[in-house]
Amino acid sequence: MWSLIVHILRTPPFPICFRSLSLLPWCSSSQRPQISPAAFGLLFTGISMALMMFGIVTFVIGFVLMPLVIMLVVLFYFVGIVAKLSEIGRSILSWPGSDPNKVAAGNK
Repeated sequence: MWSLIVHILRTPPFPICFRSLSLLPWCSSSQRPQISPAAFGLLFTGISMALMMFGIVTFVIGFVLMPLVIMLVVLFYFVGIVAKLSEIGRSILSWPGSDPNKVAAGNK
């Protein structure tokens, strides 16, 4: 968007000159056309309106997607708690000497 604005401000559109109309003063002069203050103001009014519309659309998209983001955070938090409780339960319920393979290997 910014590059489009800079391009418009650097090079305003030139009138189209045909060979049959080359005798007209605005076609034969190499001077760039000047933009009026009213047109300059309208240009920046249009630019600001476009930026406001893009901002509103971005805000609405973010506002709509925020519950999804919150639910994903809650889901990952819940999965983390369940995984940690599972790890704690395994460490409590499985005693170090209760593995039958280790007991059988120790008797030989």
